[in-house]
Amino acid sequence: MELRDSKFFIWYYENASKVLQFIFGKKRQKEFYEWLFWKIKKVKEKRLTNHHYEEFFTTYFSFSHADYDGKKVMDIGCGPRGSLEWAKMTSERIGLDTLADKYVKLEGKHHKMKYVQAGSEAIPFEDNYFDFVSSFNSLDHVDDLDQSIKEIIRVVKSGGYFLLISDIHSYPTICEPSAFNWDIVEKFKAEMEVVSENHYEGNLMYKSIREGVKFDHANKEDRYGIITALLKKK
Repeated sequence: MELRDSKFFIWYYENASKVLQFIFGKKRQKEFYEWLFWKIKKVKEKRLTNHHYEEFFTTYFSFSHADYDGKKVMDIGCGPRGSLEWAKMTSERIGLDTLADKYVKLEGKHHKMKYVQAGSEAIPFEDNYFDFVSSFNSLDHVDDLDQSIKEIIRVVKSGGYFLLISDIHSYPTICEPSAFNWDIVEKFKAEMEVVSENHYEGNLMYKSIREGVKFDHANKEDRYGIITALLKKK
């Protein structure tokens, strides 16, 4: 009998999540899965590289290095790869993550950017502090979406930008509890204007964006998609 056919194997995949949640609590279970994801990546890749980020902070959203010169930048849900290592021309580059301390030990100790351990629901910076704030594959991971959006708007300067790249999915998961729809930018519009917005097919994030297949909204099949948006604070 194959292992995957055993009753134990079936039970494990149906119930392990519930058991872990009972033992650790929902928040710690989520953090454990997030950390484990990157720990496995580290083992597989040996060194967590970050070369792909620069393209999406610059050319994809029509910014140059000069636009970031002397500016303050924060990447929300930065992970351990060093998403802002390319941004040497900035005056301050912050990676915000609830697991920042663990990520520093995992790979961040090799980086020049600063890691700050905090959630997006309570960003430990003053009002109107950042020229650029980004959330790449992280906004659906937050515990409180509306509070996170309020905090993002609060810390972006007038005339500053929020760069969003996110999965769109119809149901929450342990690590992605804030499932939202294509109308997510509506939540920002009271205080931010939409400079650009794109919808793509696929669930491979940067690869899917590069392939550039526009999401077919006429197809009502329930499936993942990817939204990108550039917003400017009024």
